[in-house]
Amino acid sequence: MADFVYQQIADSLRARILDGDLAPGDDVPTEGDLAVQWNTSRGPVRNALAELRNEGLIESTRGRPSRVRTRQVQQRADVYTPFTAWARSFHRTPGGRTEELAVRRADEHQAAALGIEVGDRVVDVIRMRTLDGRPAMVERSTFIEPVGRLLFEFQEIDEESITAFLATKGHRFADVTHEIDAVAADDLDARLMEVQLGSPILRVRRTTVGDDGRAFECSDDRYRSDVVRFTVAAAGNPSFMQPRS
Repeated sequence: MADFVYQQIADSLRARILDGDLAPGDDVPTEGDLAVQWNTSRGPVRNALAELRNEGLIESTRGRPSRVRTRQVQQRADVYTPFTAWARSFHRTPGGRTEELAVRRADEHQAAALGIEVGDRVVDVIRMRTLDGRPAMVERSTFIEPVGRLLFEFQEIDEESITAFLATKGHRFADVTHEIDAVAADDLDARLMEVQLGSPILRVRRTTVGDDGRAFECSDDRYRSDVVRFTVAAAGNPSFMQPRS
């Protein structure tokens, strides 16, 4: 009977966390409150809380109630997975809003990354991306003109993967390079990701190469540092990108 009760408590709290009723940082009801609510002793309550801690859903600190922690999922940083597919693979809901889609002249950085001349036409895309409705990153992508112009016919650009769309048009990535560092949030980052101007954020600069061996995209992606973190495993294992809810 006690095992059944503890599982009911764990299932109930888990559902509240996953549904957002208990958000990251919220206190979980105390052992005493849960024992009264479920008409049980503290033993089953402690077992339920232990299960949620093992699942990474809550954390406990001596002297205060347990609280909801960020849920972590992992993506290898040395393997490129489009944001939309990556989020859905962990049962997270990706979303976003396109802030800009425009034809411009390449600057020195864009020209060097794409192997074109300064002043050549490129297509710039700026998108704000969300995880479960929460601002997570700002994408600044630049495409060589023949590829980028295809995006003007992409009706689902806010919700779906640009990478997947371009693949249907014959532009598949064969190789991707990443450079990861930290920068201070500029005006655009602060506005779209709802962070303080100048606050630290993670930046991933990416260059995408097609089957023909030529680069067709370069990007500057900015992540909220309280939503995504990068870690490196020991023994020479690859890096991981970990978004938090």
